[in-house]
Amino acid sequence: MYDLIVLGAGAVGENVADRAVQGGLTVALVEHELVGGECSYWACMPSKALLRSGAVLRAVQHVPGAAEAVTGKLDVQAVLARRNSFTHDWNDDSQAEWVASAGITLVRGFGRLTGTKEVTVTASDRSETVLTAQHAVAIATGSDAFIPDIDGLRAAKPWTSRDATSARQTPDGLVIIGGGVVATEMATAYAGFDTTVTLISRGGLLSGMEPFAGEMVTKALRDLGATVLLNTETKRVQRNENGVVVETGDGSVITASEVLVATGRTPRTQDIGLETVGLTPGKWLETDDTLLVPGFDWLYAVGDVNHRALLTHQGKYQARAAGDVIAARAKGKPVSADPWGTHVATADHESVPQVTFTDPEVASVGLTADAAAKAGYNNIRVVDYEIGNVAGASVHADGYEGKARMVVDEDRSVILGVTFVGPDVSELLQAATFAVVGQVPIARLWHAVPAYPTMNEIWLRLLETYGRPRG
Repeated sequence: MYDLIVLGAGAVGENVADRAVQGGLTVALVEHELVGGECSYWACMPSKALLRSGAVLRAVQHVPGAAEAVTGKLDVQAVLARRNSFTHDWNDDSQAEWVASAGITLVRGFGRLTGTKEVTVTASDRSETVLTAQHAVAIATGSDAFIPDIDGLRAAKPWTSRDATSARQTPDGLVIIGGGVVATEMATAYAGFDTTVTLISRGGLLSGMEPFAGEMVTKALRDLGATVLLNTETKRVQRNENGVVVETGDGSVITASEVLVATGRTPRTQDIGLETVGLTPGKWLETDDTLLVPGFDWLYAVGDVNHRALLTHQGKYQARAAGDVIAARAKGKPVSADPWGTHVATADHESVPQVTFTDPEVASVGLTADAAAKAGYNNIRVVDYEIGNVAGASVHADGYEGKARMVVDEDRSVILGVTFVGPDVSELLQAATFAVVGQVPIARLWHAVPAYPTMNEIWLRLLETYGRPRG
């Protein structure tokens, strides 16, 4: 018997287990694939490795003196080899060693709930082991790519994000269905590999972000040579001996070597035994802010599976809270469940940071102007500024193009959200996150002096455009 059983040994599950062990609990961590999960092997790390080389090459080409030294094209095989180094060639030995060193018991196999606080693990040899938890079970099984109901799509055996990030060779042509983060990042990466890329989106790109973000990324993808079809339906997909044929709603036909589906995610809850405890398989798992599933005093859901914020860093944030609160409850210690307390994931609601590693990058935290209005903030002010007009940006690259937006709650004089679009703006995001999470008054931000000449001077320009508070 263990104090806690964690289903899923991705980054989120690892962190739940680690925090619980640090809190004095015994933990079994169950995994049927690679320890380290999606982020380590098929998402965050390999995707950024694929994107980085092209971004660096384009950055150098915008700095005279350095640009003249660049005479060759991107070495795609070298990029793929570097990607492989990040995934350790899809070997999880080092991750498994860390789990053991942290005092966590790793149980290899497919885990399913088979009763209250009970998990049955089926190993690769079909043998079964029944694990019992004294205090809690945490589900951290993550999510899979969603395959929409498009005629012929499933039969065409499309790529998902896993295939795109683990490809051993780059295709001559790639059709991407979708307009979100995965779609735009992979379009950026593969266009940089000289793959002929066609991106088909039912609406605009990055529709959940500030409108200018999608507009700037659309332009950049087209400048890279990608074909971007907006407000376009994908009607039919067929695979033949030469590749795939994709038909759009207007009757256009696109041929390519592969088709990548990037239309969202679906929870990995279909076959984990939810029905044995009265829950519905295949559904997202609702939780309170301590990550506890309503109606249970022992079942937690952490990371993508709860649909609060489908981002690795936010899942790890939830995991730290969940591991700590599970340990506190098990030990009979006080639980701090108030907003911004020790045992809650308050930031999930209106303070989530995110970077889309397109070129230009999109870095945002908190609420967009539209989201703020929908959330009931009736007195907001939007402040925009061109990042290229900042001295630090002009030093960074010739012809720097970027934009910043600050959304202010005028009633409280605090920032609700910030969005940056431009090369390397991800490095500006943490300061914005501090301002949003800390609800730092605008008047106090005037005293946070940005160093000159850096791109952080964008903060001064946003504040100057907003206007200094009186008094």
